[in-house]
Amino acid sequence: MNIKESLGLALKKARIAKKVTQEDFSDISSRTYVSTLERGLYTPTVEKVDALAKVIGVHPLTILSLAYLISEEAADASALLNVVNSELKEFISLMDNYKS
Repeated sequence: MNIKESLGLALKKARIAKKVTQEDFSDISSRTYVSTLERGLYTPTVEKVDALAKVIGVHPLTILSLAYLISEEAADASALLNVVNSELKEFISLMDNYKS
C-alpha cells in the first residue's frame, strides 16, 4: 500500500477509534473532502493534517506514525518510535553544534 492510501486509512482508523464522524470536521473541511482523504484520493497538506488531528484529539505525528505502520505492514510501533527518537536526538545534537 502506498503512503497516500496508508495516510487515508490511518486518518479513518484514528477517526473511528476516537468516535469522531466525518461531519465533526465541518469547521475545517467538508465531509466529501474527508472522505476523499480517507480513500487515499487526495494528500493533505501539513496544515490540514494538523487541523484534522486536532479534531480527532491526537497529535499529528500519531496519524503519520500510524500511516507508516500501515504502509510498511509493521506491527511494532516501538521500533518505529525508536528510529524517530534516535534521528531526532541526532538532529538536535547537530543543531546544538551549530549554535556554538
